[in-house]
Amino acid sequence: MSTNVNEQIQTHIDSAPVFLFMKGTPMFPQCGFSARVVQILKHAGVEFKTANVLEDAELRDGIKSFSSWPTIPQLYVKGEFVGGCDIVTEMYQSGELHTLFQEKGITQAAA
Repeated sequence: MSTNVNEQIQTHIDSAPVFLFMKGTPMFPQCGFSARVVQILKHAGVEFKTANVLEDAELRDGIKSFSSWPTIPQLYVKGEFVGGCDIVTEMYQSGELHTLFQEKGITQAAA
């Protein structure tokens, strides 16, 4: 993996307090796991940015190495890797995700 990809990934992560690497776009997710995380973030009422890893094979492979996490989607909050779909889902259901957003100063719209 090239340094350039790592820089691109870090630039993405730094571009928004909540950033999601996903397959597809929030309007048209290309996998169920990506769709679920988008739905959770929307329900949580947080603004987020995304990168579609299907548009760039180097990015798709690079993000897995960057985070040492084998699957996509991958959620970052204030530059910190949170996890993939299962972890985000569990955190949302337990209230941990809400708490994380509060601790990190992420504005959440009233649900």
